Amino acid sequence: MNRLIHGVLSNRLLIMVLAVLVMAAGWGSYRQLPVDAFPDVSPNLVQVFTVTEGLAPEEIEKYVTFPVEVAMNGLPGITEIRSVSNFGLSVVNVYFEDDIDIYFARQVVGERLQEAREQIPEGFGDPEMGPISTGMGLILFYYIEDTTGRYTLEELRTIQDWIVKFQLQTVPGVTEVLGIGGWEKQFHVEVDPMALLRYDVSLTAVINAIHANNLNVGAQFLERNSEEIVVRSVGLATGIPDLKRVVIKTVDGTPVFLADLAEIRIGGAIRRGLQTHNGVEEVVAGQVVKLFGTNSSTVIGAVEEKLEEVNDILPEGVRIVPYYQQKALVEAAVRTVTTALLVGIALVALVLLIFMGGMRASAVVAFSIPFSVLAAFIGMHLIGLSANLMSFGGLAIAIGMMVDGTIVMVENIDRMLRKAKKGESRLEIIARAGSEVARPILFAISIIVIVFLPLFTLQGVEGKTFRPLAYTVAMAMFGSLIYALLVSPVMAWMLMRRPKIGHTSFSDRVVAALNRPYEPLVRFFVRHRGVAVTLACVLLAVGVLILPQLGSEF
Repeated sequence: MNRLIHGVLSNRLLIMVLAVLVMAAGWGSYRQLPVDAFPDVSPNLVQVFTVTEGLAPEEIEKYVTFPVEVAMNGLPGITEIRSVSNFGLSVVNVYFEDDIDIYFARQVVGERLQEAREQIPEGFGDPEMGPISTGMGLILFYYIEDTTGRYTLEELRTIQDWIVKFQLQTVPGVTEVLGIGGWEKQFHVEVDPMALLRYDVSLTAVINAIHANNLNVGAQFLERNSEEIVVRSVGLATGIPDLKRVVIKTVDGTPVFLADLAEIRIGGAIRRGLQTHNGVEEVVAGQVVKLFGTNSSTVIGAVEEKLEEVNDILPEGVRIVPYYQQKALVEAAVRTVTTALLVGIALVALVLLIFMGGMRASAVVAFSIPFSVLAAFIGMHLIGLSANLMSFGGLAIAIGMMVDGTIVMVENIDRMLRKAKKGESRLEIIARAGSEVARPILFAISIIVIVFLPLFTLQGVEGKTFRPLAYTVAMAMFGSLIYALLVSPVMAWMLMRRPKIGHTSFSDRVVAALNRPYEPLVRFFVRHRGVAVTLACVLLAVGVLILPQLGSEF
């Protein structure tokens, strides 16, 4: 440690340049940190959805869910598989270990899905993976307002699904836009049973004819006079008139059209939910889902800009109205912790000014706070930790501890400067003072970090909640150790001077005033050690008795 302190003081300019670079890198890292309200405690999950057409849950479980579950068994890093089979829908949740990359997990699931598709009977649906998001991915909710009253819910849902959704999905960081409410526009073919009997046509024949006649077919090209003429059959239905002209069968050369067998109209798909505005009127709404691992604030800002553009191209009287933004929650959480940080820094600076013996010594100690915080930002950026309530909360907890090592260093330097002989080199005094306390500072800060080590071993929801706090405390304390051992001796050489002989500072008078009642109290307990031990045991027992009555919650 002696050689370290002497080396630091011999390269003062280099140390200060490195300190400035660390703080600049910390500020740059802070600007790049993803910002969230809370740590994402969602499990490492890949969902597989299979939509079927009206099958019972028992059939879905047997013919859809079971083949998908069997195909997923044996994947690397998998922890468990859960499934739900509902009427018309199969959902298989594949859980992976937390350290498995989500894109790797989706890759291996996608490979196994091909095996599952081969085992699912035809007509029972096609399994697909859900969006790359988590429970914290719903970042913005909105509804579509029609101020004119001219548009039906079907038309508003069409605007949502074919204009708003496609525009918002072009925003970087958006993985899905979900539509809610209204009616999904459909062509309804309502077959008349008596007409089927009259024309001797089965319902299956009607369905097959609609499928066969509702498509475009390419027929390559014809060559005429060295010119290629593209040939194609255009049969895709674009409206009710096209569907009415679909030929179901021919009787003695006379075609039987779909219009002869059924009534065709525009209607809405079957739904099991709706969206209302203030519980009064039904509206069409949407939810924006962000991509896993993206910065919530950045994505929300980009979505808001895109919403302004989309509002300009919507029909007159129709506009998008956001009613929930995760950005407000994120900003409130970050603002709360930032305020706590600033208040903590101000209080620490005030205490330092009162007790450290002047502005110069207080400044040396106070500078350890921004240095340590910015150093922690570098670590957060390197390990991919987001700025959230828990990670910033760790910095707030560590505010008072960040200055401990530097206080010890500066106090010893101040003491040695007071005791120094006339003519003795100030640089040598600081080097000797720093060497005396360097090892205790290292041990003290290491013990503080070790206290938080159990938090690193937490798994599951608890680990995802509290590990960010432990990481930021450990990184901030590591930054404070670097400052205390490397930067503070140089700062002390730059700012601290020998006190005048016989001069008594304000802090000296404050400490003397506090020592007057404290010193006899200490002497009393030293002489009556039994009283001190008994008092400590009583306080411990009271704490143990109160602990079960405090209650607990997550």
